[in-house]
Amino acid sequence: MIIFPAIDIKEGKVVRLIQGRFNEVTQYSEDPVSVAKQWEERGAKWLHIVDLDGAQMGTPQNLEIILKIVQNVKIPVQVGGGIREQKTIDQLLSKGVARVILGTKAIENNSFLKDLISTYKDKIAVSLDCAQGFVQKKGWTESSELKGTVFAQQLEKWGLRCLIYTDISRDGVLQGPNFTGIEEILNQTNIPLIASGGIAKIEDIKQLLVMKPRAPMGVIIGKALYESKLNLQEAIKLCSRKE
Repeated sequence: MIIFPAIDIKEGKVVRLIQGRFNEVTQYSEDPVSVAKQWEERGAKWLHIVDLDGAQMGTPQNLEIILKIVQNVKIPVQVGGGIREQKTIDQLLSKGVARVILGTKAIENNSFLKDLISTYKDKIAVSLDCAQGFVQKKGWTESSELKGTVFAQQLEKWGLRCLIYTDISRDGVLQGPNFTGIEEILNQTNIPLIASGGIAKIEDIKQLLVMKPRAPMGVIIGKALYESKLNLQEAIKLCSRKE
């Protein structure tokens, strides 16, 4: 299982939100590039970057910083937040981004998504952000009537190779992930899954590793790392032993 340190960028700074609320922001650094290099130095094999301004505005707002991170680390980077046009996807991939994450656009335009999955294959991930089991969109500010499990099954039929599942109610509150929600997705699809939201301690990682029918392929960790609730190197070592 891969540990993905999260770098959420708002107004050029590294921050974390509480349950996706843009008015509840904690700033951790004014230098996202140095944060990225720090996680790489501590053993991270991937980075997860979200343009929070982009997610809210509908178009990327921090591209220059994101591309600077890509240029300054040697590990692969996946990027999301406001990516709703193919030209943006092409730009990111051409500049070295390893995987592009789609959210709102994936929900609102199925034909667009199917074409992207067919074209880009494992270079595309879909962010399945849920509240009470229903998919959220537009930077988590709007709810849809689409059940997360139903959408995940559709995505599998279309050939999606990477799904990121987040329970918004758990994000940024350090109360542990929604293990039930994660298991529902794992049981109803075979898409490689990255779990996100609520990771607080090493015991949460241990529980993910023994999930049935399989462990997630990865887990995104944010606040727990920034507030030293969880040691990145310890988590990576634990996941390596289980591979």
